[in-house]
Amino acid sequence: MNVQNLMAELERKHPGENEYLQAVREVLESIEEVYNQHPEFEKAKIVERIVEPDRIFTFRVTWVDDNGTVQTNLGYRVQFNGAIGPYKGGLRFHKAVNPSMLKFLGFEQTFKNALTTLPMGGAKGGSDFDPVGKSDAEIMRFCQAFMLELWRNIGVDTDVPAGDVGVGGREIGFLNGMYQKLARKYHTGVLTGKGETWGGSILRPEATGFGALYFVEHMLKLAGKSLKGATIAVSGFGNVAWGASKKATELGAKVIAISGPDGVVNIPEGMNEEMIDYLLELRASNRNIVAPFAEKFPQATFTPGKKAWSVKCDIALPCAFQNELNGDDAAELLKNGTWCVAEVSNMGCTPEAIHAFQSAGILFAPGKAVNAGGVATSGLEMTQNCMHLSWSGKEVDEKLHFIMESIHEACVKFGKQQDGHIDYVKGANIAGFMKVAQAMLEQGIY
Repeated sequence: MNVQNLMAELERKHPGENEYLQAVREVLESIEEVYNQHPEFEKAKIVERIVEPDRIFTFRVTWVDDNGTVQTNLGYRVQFNGAIGPYKGGLRFHKAVNPSMLKFLGFEQTFKNALTTLPMGGAKGGSDFDPVGKSDAEIMRFCQAFMLELWRNIGVDTDVPAGDVGVGGREIGFLNGMYQKLARKYHTGVLTGKGETWGGSILRPEATGFGALYFVEHMLKLAGKSLKGATIAVSGFGNVAWGASKKATELGAKVIAISGPDGVVNIPEGMNEEMIDYLLELRASNRNIVAPFAEKFPQATFTPGKKAWSVKCDIALPCAFQNELNGDDAAELLKNGTWCVAEVSNMGCTPEAIHAFQSAGILFAPGKAVNAGGVATSGLEMTQNCMHLSWSGKEVDEKLHFIMESIHEACVKFGKQQDGHIDYVKGANIAGFMKVAQAMLEQGIY
């Protein structure tokens, strides 16, 4: 495999799709050495096949707002790779959603799902619909119109969407209700992230954040460090940031900063339980601002226009969006003595930031490993639905902890360097790729 030649061909086929091309380049550079040790992969052209999605659905979503005005958005579903199981990946409702973003997320999802040990392929979807400021009725009408176009292409053994940015339990409920009406059958397994009363996993809202902290805990233990007493800065204030803050606090760390598009809140003494729970109120407000946190809790201070990374911390956890932590942010964190960064959001750091962290020799873990707890719990929810089981929160948490430990072990196995250093980026990429590539090889050319 020649990475430069492959990337040149991809750039010709996908001009301007920088997020997607960036994600592919990172994986190809990580796996190049291992790939070239397997001539059978080259003969079957595994790389040329694995970097292209199986199919992409694009559709118009027309709905009516509360003023009676007809609105039109674009909807997408990228079914990227189904070699190891039904397509699995979230739906994202955000004004920045486009095919390049969803291809990159679907590509990453393929390897992240493979890391979980569960039989799930990779997919991603969503719409350029912006839920910020919309009423519940408007969001319901949009979700119903979106599902009207999508429903024929998903199913419990075909493609199982979940939530993502802009799609929480409310949206999953509206989507599922419309799916059942159209399909004329009740099967809770066609979407994950459902309510507990109708087939959902008791731990799903917290799962991505919880899983991230379990991974970080194992990473720190191997490095001779601990979460106890560590200060943490978190970006975002949705379910992921909430779960990460909750579990970090339970494990003895202090979450001293959270941020939103409007600025950063500094909590010098760390968040308490009441503060952590308030994050859910912020998310539910649909205002997408974090300033009200400091208005409610006088021990916190709000600084407009700043990111979480401006606050001196031991550990940085990007939890909001891709490429949210850039090279300048990385320099600021390193200057302030940060010694661990873990991407809880998919590709939360730019390549420049990742290079800065790795060059500085601090602990760094990529999103496809750290972020896998959410989809792992979605996989457990699928199993629970198919087997008509109802697991307790403790049972789900134990399974999640085991999966994250297994992911950490796989990253260490494939990422350990000759000097003993663990390259978690390389380890995660190789571990996920090898599983998917072997499955593709064994199933022939199709």
